[in-house]
Amino acid sequence: SQWLGMGRELLAREPEFRRALLQCEEAMRPFVDFSLLEQLTGESEAWLERIDIVQPALFAVGVALARLWRSYGVEPSAVVGHSMGEVAAAHVAGALRLEDAARIICTRSQLMRRVRGKGAMAVVELAAPDAERAVAPYQGRLCVAVSNGPRATVIAGDPDALRQLLGALDAQQVFCRLLKVDMASHSPQVDPLLDEHVELLREVRPGDAAEPMISTVSGAPVEGGRLDAAYWARNLRQPVRFFEAVAHLAREGTFV
Repeated sequence: SQWLGMGRELLAREPEFRRALLQCEEAMRPFVDFSLLEQLTGESEAWLERIDIVQPALFAVGVALARLWRSYGVEPSAVVGHSMGEVAAAHVAGALRLEDAARIICTRSQLMRRVRGKGAMAVVELAAPDAERAVAPYQGRLCVAVSNGPRATVIAGDPDALRQLLGALDAQQVFCRLLKVDMASHSPQVDPLLDEHVELLREVRPGDAAEPMISTVSGAPVEGGRLDAAYWARNLRQPVRFFEAVAHLAREGTFV
């Protein structure tokens, strides 16, 4: 989802987008050792491989895009975020101050560096219940990490076990593809990070959201005041219920 030059044209042409990115950079300053704008406007691709830069950059671009749309008079009737995208969604909804949102995304991405190189993830053309049955024989080495659609599921876990499963699915003519990641978010591999994650976010003080937010942790609406440190640990560990969240919006007649 990230690429070299991301946001560069909007930075040059849209003052509101640039102002929002500068505010994000300032909010992140206590937690990072890099300049957000230097990474986005530079010619080096090195940052694209650093999760501790990629996730804050994606967060900032998401926040800036929402600010740009609002400057055009486009207001959301509801917000939903995918995995780490929930941090930006919570800020856009008004439940998190920018400073708290920056703390969350920077803390999360820095902790994730510890599990790099230990996991893998793959998308498979299976419904989530079918994917659960497929991973069951692997005795906890694999799990369902994301439900994106009726037959769009992400499995995460041990790389060797995942390759074995993908071979079996391919033999059954089930579409499957490894994702370009070397970690297994939303799986037991992140369990060692969770207590510290909660502790580092103790100072986060969520508030009431101005816009409805549909949680991809639960797949249902969530009150802004519940987006505390414990919630963000669940956001990192539990499966992403994006399909359920979007289905809820569809039932409510939300226009996209």
